[in-house]
Amino acid sequence: MAETPHLLNWLWVGSILSACYILSVYQENVNGQLVVNARNRGGETIVENITANTSADTVTLELLNSDGSFVTQFIDFKSEIQIIRIYVLGEQELGQTQPQVLCFVTRFMRNDFISSDAMSKLRQKNPTAIRSPEEERETSIYSLDLSVILGKAYLISPHLYSVCKEAKDGIFAQESDLKTISKSLDKDYNTLISATTEIFPDKYPRCHDLKGAGSLQHPCTCQLHTCIMWYPCGLKYCHGSDNYGRLVSYRCGIKTCKRCLAFNYIVPTKLKCLWDF
Repeated sequence: MAETPHLLNWLWVGSILSACYILSVYQENVNGQLVVNARNRGGETIVENITANTSADTVTLELLNSDGSFVTQFIDFKSEIQIIRIYVLGEQELGQTQPQVLCFVTRFMRNDFISSDAMSKLRQKNPTAIRSPEEERETSIYSLDLSVILGKAYLISPHLYSVCKEAKDGIFAQESDLKTISKSLDKDYNTLISATTEIFPDKYPRCHDLKGAGSLQHPCTCQLHTCIMWYPCGLKYCHGSDNYGRLVSYRCGIKTCKRCLAFNYIVPTKLKCLWDF
């Protein structure tokens, strides 16, 4: 019996989750792993898997949204790079049998996530509890004006190729981020920018402004939203006294946050951006 489109979608989701989980365990088996249940705005529970690799100085957060999109937040602390990879399910009735894979490469702000070392030491007393963030941070909006060349992605981050190899032509970055990184890490800007080609998202209309069936084949600027519902965004310190009565501070917990992200990028046809109405 032929499988229905809906079943095919969820078979794909199951296979990609299994593959990602096995890969995470294989790569991170000597480091910390945390499974967190977070509640989204619609009241649904989202399961997040967070792993830390202290030797590579990276953190990976994975979550499966209720719409079937699979999101990975990969932080490369050494390169000051954050990669948001999103698998978006295709519209089966339009013949989109394969998911879109998109990668958005942005500068990482060190005060927006605890270090890989601190992450590796986190433990949960009640792993079944539903977590709510203490702070909801302002939505980050990115206008991606660079397309990253997969074969040269290593010039930006040594991890970029392996994380985004399935995205191929769907890897985007911001010129302003590369300029800032080149200064803060004393890297050659020309080397970083050589891994990209310039694109012009402001040159095209927003996809949601294109109306009518004839507009489906036109290029446009798409906006894709996603949210990290819960993540450790800082450390908490308490004060006490040592054996000599001197005031000391010590780590006594974490601060947790939620942040949503919006990415503006060019798609060749509106068919690649049907959610942006």
